[in-house]
Amino acid sequence: MAEELVLETCDLQCERNGREHRTAEMGSQQLVVRRGQPFTITLNFTGRGYEEGVDKLSFNVETGPCPIETSGTRSHFTLTDCPEEGTWNAVLQQQDGAVLCVSLCSPSSARVGRYRLMLEASTGYQGSSFHLGDFVLLFNAWHPEDAVYLQEEDERREYVLSQQGLVYMGSRDYITSIPWNFGQFEDEILAICLEMLDINPKFLRDQNLDCSRRNDPVYIGRVVSAMVNCNDEDHGVLLGRWDNHYEDGMSPMAWIGSVDILKRWKNLGCQPVKYGQCWVFAAVACTVMRCLGVPSRVVTNYNSAHDTNGNLVIDRYLSEAGLEERRSRDMIWNFHCWVECWMTRPDLAPGYDGWQALDPTPQEKSEGVYCCGPAPVKAIKEGDLQVQYDIPFVFAEVNADVVYWIIQSDGEQKKSTHSSVVGKNISTKSVGKDSREDITHTYKYPEGSDKEREVFSKAEHEKSSLGEQDEGLHMRIKLSEGANNGSDFDVFAVISNDTDTERACRLRLCARTASYNGELGPQCGSKDLLNLTLQPRMAQSVPLRILYEQYGPNLTQDNMIKVVALLTEYESGDSVVAIRDVYIQNPEIKIRILGEPMQKRKLVAEITLVNPLAEPLNNCMFVVEGAGLTEGQRIEELEDPVEPQAEAKFRMEFVPRQAGLRKLMVDFESDKLTGVKGYRNVIIAPLPK
Repeated sequence: MAEELVLETCDLQCERNGREHRTAEMGSQQLVVRRGQPFTITLNFTGRGYEEGVDKLSFNVETGPCPIETSGTRSHFTLTDCPEEGTWNAVLQQQDGAVLCVSLCSPSSARVGRYRLMLEASTGYQGSSFHLGDFVLLFNAWHPEDAVYLQEEDERREYVLSQQGLVYMGSRDYITSIPWNFGQFEDEILAICLEMLDINPKFLRDQNLDCSRRNDPVYIGRVVSAMVNCNDEDHGVLLGRWDNHYEDGMSPMAWIGSVDILKRWKNLGCQPVKYGQCWVFAAVACTVMRCLGVPSRVVTNYNSAHDTNGNLVIDRYLSEAGLEERRSRDMIWNFHCWVECWMTRPDLAPGYDGWQALDPTPQEKSEGVYCCGPAPVKAIKEGDLQVQYDIPFVFAEVNADVVYWIIQSDGEQKKSTHSSVVGKNISTKSVGKDSREDITHTYKYPEGSDKEREVFSKAEHEKSSLGEQDEGLHMRIKLSEGANNGSDFDVFAVISNDTDTERACRLRLCARTASYNGELGPQCGSKDLLNLTLQPRMAQSVPLRILYEQYGPNLTQDNMIKVVALLTEYESGDSVVAIRDVYIQNPEIKIRILGEPMQKRKLVAEITLVNPLAEPLNNCMFVVEGAGLTEGQRIEELEDPVEPQAEAKFRMEFVPRQAGLRKLMVDFESDKLTGVKGYRNVIIAPLPK
């Protein structure tokens, strides 16, 4: 009788498997693999080696606190020559004496998460089991059978592997972007993402059911959408705040990456981090989904409607002075960010695979919880409001109508003509480059097309035909040149009289500081022309000067000024409204890299910013980070104030850990200038072999 097999050591080959599974940047200390793809382990026996026909080797994999075969959270399988498709399997690769090389493979529909791996070795009636170690299993966008399979390699690199990106902000007339450090492969982030799954309310309610559903990216997406906000008192990651009072936390505009936020959440014992707004919620959700292996991107919708009563009409009320009157709960946000994740939808009728909108910003409840999606972008485009999940809400965000009511001095309301349209310039970062990709066509058919009308009638939405009338009076607001923070600038109401008769009008212009979610601050400029005579078939331009001394003290972190023009014709009493969101530009942060960028070699970054204001900046601080470049965050506080037109400047040494294209990102904070962003692309050469 042969003596029993005794395992001396097991090598999970973390580094080699990490390279093959594109998880090497998660470190060589843990085994992280993607589902449906084989990985190799080495078993080293003591005394004697494995003998086929004499010894029987089998493996157990288990995930979650209550692993059960029928729930897909436990599997027992034997070393074999002919593995079965669609099940866990183990194949002998090669044997060298007492050393055995085994290839293990999970099904492409396996549950994702942390697994325990055991070996059972039996010889005759004797048997023993050995714990080989733990590994983490992720979704696999490279495997054609996986629900998150994405065909193009450059898209997989951007949407799964890229740790850095751009998030679009500003206004539809002035689109800006900020750099964002997603950092999904940075130290601790994977463990934090898995912990998020393990404290979500669905897991706490029924651990077996929750773990059994972790093979489904639709389920995971819904859980993550709810867990990134904390509105359900569910130990969520971020607390949202929009009132410009952030003293007891971080201003939403100060963040430059998800890593810092997720680590703070973990260190706070899973208590919410203060504070988030839409792009922060979306970017953190994007990090978590990319970390788990689901292709994800942050998208921005300009002029985004928040339709609370579901009638697809946003009513706004203006006084005759052009000031916003009574608040309605319906809002138009300058922009709103959410995430798109790529997956199949076997839970729906065919035709809804592909990008799904997930919105973790807490706005409305879905099935009793603050989450939104996954909503198939194709269903939004087709107006299929009954498709799961939350299509009506997202459909309204990109399609609602805006009606402006003028409240006259006698209290009567009068409808004005206005052609501000919701759902413009829907944007995301291009694949493989730092430019903007416009994806509006994936959400809606061309405006005015037959197809658009068809979709609206299906969605029971009568699109008001308040487009540009050819006859009559038209008005738009124009900006002379860039509006720079610290400077005075002009806006112009450009009015054209497209009729054959002279028109006598009154023009009121009003500028107010604003937040990106539509909230308004104090007035910072106004004009009232009682006797404006418009000549037939002529255009006229009326300037309004906006002074820094008036807008500066009330400018929010969003750097927005909302200009409203109200033109009222005396004879008919009709009004035309024009609105423009002016984005106030921050100064540029200049970043110079000194030295030859090479992996594990010291580099120096020289970072400067010129104070554009006529007053000194106090409490100045630079925050720098970049996945694979800096170890975590670097903070530099300047001792002295920065005088007007003087430079804030510092030098920083860093040693890049990873090769390839990286972004070094910088945020600048001070008492009068906040949330200034800059970045520099750096190509790090690999260490010479």
